[in-house]
Amino acid sequence: MPVPDIVRDAVARLLGREPRGLREVPVVDENGQPAVIRVAPLVDGKPFPTLFWLVEPKLCYRIDQAEASGLIQQFQGRVDANKGLREAMTVDHKSYIALRNQYMEEVERQSLQELGFYEVLQTRGVGGIADFARIRCLHTWYGAHLVNPNTIGKLLDEHWAALP
Repeated sequence: MPVPDIVRDAVARLLGREPRGLREVPVVDENGQPAVIRVAPLVDGKPFPTLFWLVEPKLCYRIDQAEASGLIQQFQGRVDANKGLREAMTVDHKSYIALRNQYMEEVERQSLQELGFYEVLQTRGVGGIADFARIRCLHTWYGAHLVNPNTIGKLLDEHWAALP
C-alpha cells in the first residue's frame, strides 16, 4: 500500500529531501510525527540494507551527541569484553535480516537475486553491517530498537537513564 502524500511530505520535511524507498512509518513521536521510517530493500535499483531509518530530529541530535562523545567506542569495549552481549547482537542481526526478508516483496527479491545482491543481504544485519559483533552507527541500531527492541538500543536507553 502506498504511503499517503501527507506522510511522505512530513518525512520529506524531516529529511530535507524527497524520501526514496519509503514504505511506512512504524514509529511516530508524541505529536504523531514520523520518528522511524521503514525503507525498501531495493531503492533506485540498488540494494538498501537499512530497513529502519531514524528521522526524529531531537532523537537524531541526541544520538549525534552520544556518538561524538565516544559512546560507540565505549559500547564496543563492553561488547568486546562480554560474550553474552556479542551473542545477543548476533540474535538481533539475524532477527533484523528475517524481518527485512518478511517485508521484501517478491519482485524485489527477484531483482536482488538477478543483481547478485540477495545472498549478500542475507549476511548483512542492522545498518547493513556484516560483522555482527561491531557497532557502526547508533542511529541505525536505535531506529531498529524503537520498532523491535535490541541489545544496543537497550544499552543506549540504560546510558540515558543513568545520566543526571
